[in-house]
Amino acid sequence: MKQVEFSALGDSAVLIRFGLEIDERIQQRVTLFMNALEQEPFSGWIECVPGYSSVAVFYDPMIVFDYHQSEQKQGEKTGSPHLIVVSLLKDRLKMLELCAVSKARTVEIPVCYDFEFGPDLKEVAAFHRLDIDELIQIHTECEYLVFLVGFSPGFPYLGGLDPRIATPRKKSPRLVIPAGSVGIGGEQTGIYPIASPGGWQLIGRTPLRLFCPDQRQPSLLQAGDRVRFRRIDREQYERLKVNEK
Repeated sequence: MKQVEFSALGDSAVLIRFGLEIDERIQQRVTLFMNALEQEPFSGWIECVPGYSSVAVFYDPMIVFDYHQSEQKQGEKTGSPHLIVVSLLKDRLKMLELCAVSKARTVEIPVCYDFEFGPDLKEVAAFHRLDIDELIQIHTECEYLVFLVGFSPGFPYLGGLDPRIATPRKKSPRLVIPAGSVGIGGEQTGIYPIASPGGWQLIGRTPLRLFCPDQRQPSLLQAGDRVRFRRIDREQYERLKVNEK
C-alpha cells in the first residue's frame, strides 16, 4: 500500500490518494479499487467518485456506526465512523494487492472533422505547423485512456494525447458548445456529452450520444476504458446521427 493516503472529506466521506501524479498505473489501481468496492460494498457505503489518482468514498455514518457496533464483541470499543471506514478500506486494499488488473474495454468513437464541427481545426493546426490532415491523423492514431468522468455528466477526460498536438485551452471559453464536440485541452482530449460552456479547442464532433440519463448506465464511457477515434465523413455522420435518435 505504498503512497496510499487517507483523509476525511467532512463526516461522511473518505478520500484515498494512490499518488500525486497523472499515471496509468495509478489510474488502474483507482479503477480496480472502485470496481472491487462496488461489487462488494460495506454496510453504509453509498458511492465512489474517482479522480485522476484518488477515490472519494461516500458513506452513511449512522449505518456504519450501528452495523459495526452490532458486530463488536462485548466490552470492545467502537471508533468513529471515519476510523471504521478507513479500517475497512485498508482491508480491501490488502486484498486488492493480490488482484490482477482486468483487461480494459476499448470503445471506438466515430468523429467528423468538418470545419463546421471543428471550428478550431485551422487554429490548432497552425499552432503546431501541421496541415489539417496531419493533425487529424495524429489525433486518430492514438489510443486514449479515460482517467475520469466529470465536469459535466459523462464528460471523459482522455489521457494519451500525442504531445505534437497538445494545445492550450482558449483564452475565452465559449458560452455554448454543441453535444458531441471533440476538443483538446492542454495534454488531454475529451468529448462534450451535452451542450455546455467550455474552453477546449474544438476539432470535430461525434454523432454518438455519450450521456443518456434514461439508461441504466447513463454514461457511455467509464474510467479505465480505452478510446480510439475513427474519422468519418459528413454523410456517415448524418447517418449515424439518425440512428442515435
